[in-house]
Amino acid sequence: MMTSDRDFKRIVRARMIETGENYTAARAAVLAAGPDAPAKADLAAADAFVAKTIRNFFDGDRLRSMPVKRKARVVVLLRVMERFEPGRRYAEREVNDLLAPTYDDYAFLRRELVDYRYLARANGEYWLVDEVPERNWLEAQEVPVDEAARVRRAHAAGPENV
Repeated sequence: MMTSDRDFKRIVRARMIETGENYTAARAAVLAAGPDAPAKADLAAADAFVAKTIRNFFDGDRLRSMPVKRKARVVVLLRVMERFEPGRRYAEREVNDLLAPTYDDYAFLRRELVDYRYLARANGEYWLVDEVPERNWLEAQEVPVDEAARVRRAHAAGPENV
């Protein structure tokens, strides 16, 4: 089924609002995304899952327990990464100090952030990744369909808004 011109323009305008892009850039991105872009129903389901996961596993900013299911664990990690300042390099001790108030096993939390490639590490320093990690087919099943948008929001939120 083809998208009508009016529907296409509505999708482009929604992207403009979400990303701040001008019409030409948003149109190009929508065309490039093609039919494989997440459907609104998928996004609504992802939002509901994220809200439920945060409600079930967090008491305010404190993580009650780490989810066993990987899909829920990713939601927790995306929430935790909001505590980091984009572009800043952290010593391991600083990362531990940031994560300790969130969860008792902050070393596990730190390793998970690195393993899921939300934090990069080299020479004893850690930093938020600039790009959404490429996912293989197995990993793609574990992350929200809108992982890229959630990573961008985490970058935009920064620690001052947590």
